[in-house]
Amino acid sequence: MNRRTKLMVVLSSTFLVAVLLLGTVLGRSASPDGPYRHLAVYTEVLSRIKSEYVEEPDLKSVTLGALNGLLESIDPFASYLNSDQYKEYQKNRGTLKGEVGLVLAKRYGYIGIVTAVPGSPGARAGLTTGDMLESIRGVATRDMPLAYADLLLHGVPGTTVEISVLRIRRPEPQKLTLTRALLTDPPVAAKMLPNQIGYIRPETLVPANNIRPEALVPSKVKQVAAAIADLEKKGASSLILDLRHNAVGDPEQGVALADLFLDKGKITYLQGQRHARKDFDADPASVWNKKLVVIVNRGTAGAAEVASAGLLANKRAELVGERSYGDAAVRRAVGMEDGGAIILSVAKYYTPEGKAIQDTGVTPPNLVNEPEPRVESEEEEAPAPEPAKPEEDILLKKAIEIASK
Repeated sequence: MNRRTKLMVVLSSTFLVAVLLLGTVLGRSASPDGPYRHLAVYTEVLSRIKSEYVEEPDLKSVTLGALNGLLESIDPFASYLNSDQYKEYQKNRGTLKGEVGLVLAKRYGYIGIVTAVPGSPGARAGLTTGDMLESIRGVATRDMPLAYADLLLHGVPGTTVEISVLRIRRPEPQKLTLTRALLTDPPVAAKMLPNQIGYIRPETLVPANNIRPEALVPSKVKQVAAAIADLEKKGASSLILDLRHNAVGDPEQGVALADLFLDKGKITYLQGQRHARKDFDADPASVWNKKLVVIVNRGTAGAAEVASAGLLANKRAELVGERSYGDAAVRRAVGMEDGGAIILSVAKYYTPEGKAIQDTGVTPPNLVNEPEPRVESEEEEAPAPEPAKPEEDILLKKAIEIASK
């Protein structure tokens, strides 16, 4: 062990002893699972890496990897930004209007795709839930802060961004060039199905001021309410609410959506370590009191999860599909002394039964898995052309079966 390493270990040990003594005086270090014991383990591992690893490690990279691993283990939507990244984040957040429409989370140390906003450049490129971004603009996403990855994807509308994607059922990374665009929020889709079944699909659940601030555009929830009224006039006796790949929107919009179908009961509550509990209860004035079936899948997240969880808990709707992604929280940036920041969940939305939606997602009683998209490798020879066959929507088929009963 060289002098530099010895000095580092001595200083770390001295600091640790001082902290432990202070913790003992304050009565906080008695627990074998206390934070100071974990700090001691980390310090020892760091010193072992420094002294025993096959070559001199880059301790800055080691520390960065440890921080990102720590954050991902508790919150897949958390980020650690160093001082330079945080300055760039503060400067450009909300000013870069061009985007590719990808909702992101951390997965296995890389940047995973929760969903692609319908009609966005990402969706047109075929990106979907479960795909992972291996690199953005030539920079590997391994241990890249989530907030910084999102920042790299934004830019001036019309400019391009190169990404490398690990896609479902594709053995090799695929390079794509996406053109950033000003996203237009898709309208609510509504139609009548056979057997007097109404069908409504809001692609997002954004509030009015996030759609087009310069215009008087009703929020998605108001659009859904208008669609319900129209379908009821046309004779709908049951309703299917399709929330698949709906992952954009404020969680409180999910509360408002569930409230269209509930006249009593608790929809959700919000709580954090330093965030007082806030309950969200249904208003007596519901819009639809007939049969309701809700479809969710692995790309359902955020506000749509709050709505589906509240409807399920109050036994107001039959849920069909897959376990949702798991994302319903309040996040904020917490500044650090070095000028950097961590962005993490400070409060979570819970089901009425007390389960954190971000941790457990929403699992429908009527589980139906969507087939994985088949992606051919570039080396695979194209088959002989055949007449295109429309793919059967097995989740919608199951929802129609339940709505018809």
